[in-house]
Amino acid sequence: MISVTHEPGYVSVAVFNEFTVHDFRQFEDDVRYKINFEGKPNLLFDMTAMVRYTLDMAVEEYKFAKTHRNDFGRVAVVTTDQWVAWSAWVNTLFSEARIEIFDNLEEAVNWVRQDGTQGAAA
Repeated sequence: MISVTHEPGYVSVAVFNEFTVHDFRQFEDDVRYKINFEGKPNLLFDMTAMVRYTLDMAVEEYKFAKTHRNDFGRVAVVTTDQWVAWSAWVNTLFSEARIEIFDNLEEAVNWVRQDGTQGAAA
């Protein structure tokens, strides 16, 4: 299950329990709207309450990352899970976004806000 909110300067995605392809498609719809009408968004993924993810979600994430490789500014991922951190690192190969891993939500929010919603330099 996910919660997607549009915050000043970024889109916040919190994942709870299992992250499914249905959840990821909800995220895709929200972020495509933001890209089309507001430009390059920054993203904050809070994965601290995620228990697991499905294989079809991982495949969908890969396809989305390839299709939208230039569409994001900063991407902050909050996690203490090594597999999630590794997955985020792999995404750096398919994206021009600045992707950083954090274990503290407040630090991630501060970092992702530095760039504004349009991906302009701070």
